[in-house]
Amino acid sequence: MSGISAGQGVMPIFIDLNRTHATNPLWMGHARFHLVQQVFSLLLAAVLEVGLLWWPGGALAARFYLAAGLAATSLAGFLLAVLTRRLYGGTLHDPNGMKPVRIRTRRGVIEVDINVPIVGIAAMILVGAVVLFWRGA
Repeated sequence: MSGISAGQGVMPIFIDLNRTHATNPLWMGHARFHLVQQVFSLLLAAVLEVGLLWWPGGALAARFYLAAGLAATSLAGFLLAVLTRRLYGGTLHDPNGMKPVRIRTRRGVIEVDINVPIVGIAAMILVGAVVLFWRGA
């Protein structure tokens, strides 16, 4: 749980604050602004989540579930954006940004945006952490 929370806050700094995203000269300035806003929001949420998990004191169960809920909002937001991208013309990658992973199969080549499996796995780990905590609490 701590790893997912911290990862959601730290990884976007390295993934998004670079030439493929936040400083991409082909992106509109307003889109770059909102990306940086999102990165800092995720970082601050991660600090809060990790603090809730590790701060000594009472109400551990309440703090754990609050941290899990906060972590889930970012994962769910990403997954909802993936599922609804046709409604707003969104794409998982940009031609001048990070390229998708190309996987050869017997039927051809499949392009996979690496964020999708990472977020999917993180969501499964988060659900597993909540179930384990619930059973042990």
